[in-house]
Amino acid sequence: MATLRELRDRIRSVNSTKKITKAQELIATSQITKAQQRVAAAKPYADELKDVMERLAAASSLDHPMLHERENGRVAAILVVTSDRGMAGGYNHNVLKKAAQLERMLNDAGYEVVRYVTGNKGVTHYRFRDMDIAGSWTGWSQKPDWEATHDVRRHMIDGFMAGSEGTVKWREGVTAPEGQEVRGFDQVHVVYTEFVSMLSQEARVHQLLPIEPVLEEYKYEEEHMLSSKEGVEPDMAFEPDPDTLMEELLPVYVSRSLYSIFLESSASESASRRTAMKNATDNATELANNLSREANQARQAKITQEITEIIGGAGALSGSEESD
Repeated sequence: MATLRELRDRIRSVNSTKKITKAQELIATSQITKAQQRVAAAKPYADELKDVMERLAAASSLDHPMLHERENGRVAAILVVTSDRGMAGGYNHNVLKKAAQLERMLNDAGYEVVRYVTGNKGVTHYRFRDMDIAGSWTGWSQKPDWEATHDVRRHMIDGFMAGSEGTVKWREGVTAPEGQEVRGFDQVHVVYTEFVSMLSQEARVHQLLPIEPVLEEYKYEEEHMLSSKEGVEPDMAFEPDPDTLMEELLPVYVSRSLYSIFLESSASESASRRTAMKNATDNATELANNLSREANQARQAKITQEITEIIGGAGALSGSEESD
């Protein structure tokens, strides 16, 4: 009876856990749809802004700090994008592993690394290991919006513009007494999770600042195309001049790029959680079925034993009556 009782208790426990994982799976599924809608809604503006910036890069001769690697750069900032909640499979582990690899690479290149983190899971990871965090922002990993992510976006841009020799004003989330200024940096790298498909999400490293490689590549291609077509006039006129527009739009472009990364990570988090919870639900179903079979076998064995004992007892009684 004890064995059968234990099996039934385990079945109830597994079924109870299964209800939780199934509910989490359904919630994550609905959140994926909303996250994809946010990405789709932001895409037209981001694509148009990128197109304008690429054309400006081809037409402008502006020597802006955001466009070039700094000579004798000494400090690199890493922004690690993690989730606020768990139960998302390897989502956070993969990002943190990729961030550790990037840190080693930057240290080998002679850079001092400063960490910035979004999401409770990343903050907990580094604090548990007594690793310094220069700033952290939490509470919006699942539903990032423009206002909630303002401080982290502005700090990354202002910190880069100040450089490692300069300082930037304190913002909410940065590890420094309120009102004090914070040291800047010479590079900004973002470690996040790219949404490939519903079943595949990959940890990526993106160099946010400087953005020279992307724009310079387009500028070369544009100049090459124009030089191969005599008499071709540019298909876009700029007012005011391209240099002025470039200087004004570069911070907007970088800020929008970082916001797109947050949206991408949000969709990846929901997809990873859905996959993890679906696997957990399937495993719970299989375990409950196996335990049910064991419980049925134990119950059948008990019934067989009771029948055998009854038959044996009846035989003993009939034998004693015949001897009388």
